[in-house]
Amino acid sequence: MEVMRPEGKDGNDMSEQNKATARRVFGAWNSRDLDVFDEIVAPDAIDHDPQNPHSEIHGPNALKRQAEMYIAAFSDTRMLVNEQIAEGDFVVTRWTASGTNDGPMMGMPATGKPVVIQGMTITRFQTDGKIGESWANWDTLGMLQQLGVIPAAQSASA
Repeated sequence: MEVMRPEGKDGNDMSEQNKATARRVFGAWNSRDLDVFDEIVAPDAIDHDPQNPHSEIHGPNALKRQAEMYIAAFSDTRMLVNEQIAEGDFVVTRWTASGTNDGPMMGMPATGKPVVIQGMTITRFQTDGKIGESWANWDTLGMLQQLGVIPAAQSASA
């Protein structure tokens, strides 16, 4: 598969630019400036996060709705980018999210409990530098256990 690149940009330049754009998603989330998504997400972008209840919506509005839902449930949410790896049109970002559940989420009442979860997002960039597709996997079970919604795992010897 041939990777298309804008003229004058080598692979390393594009990789660094794509990594910076992927970091902007997390920065916008932290600053609550969700309008940034209009600049960096393609209108037809698809999110493949299996935990996203708004996956039928595409483009920047899908990411805005998802962020708004989690910010409403965890008003002090902070996203930390731990590491990034770029290859061609793809960027993998390993991240940590933390916050206190002070609002309802997907039908669950607020618990008042803090959570720290880890996840990874793979982002595919279009030739115009916008996000065209993403796949996220994160520790949903761990979050639910920290919230007390699901019992914590027990040792097999217990």
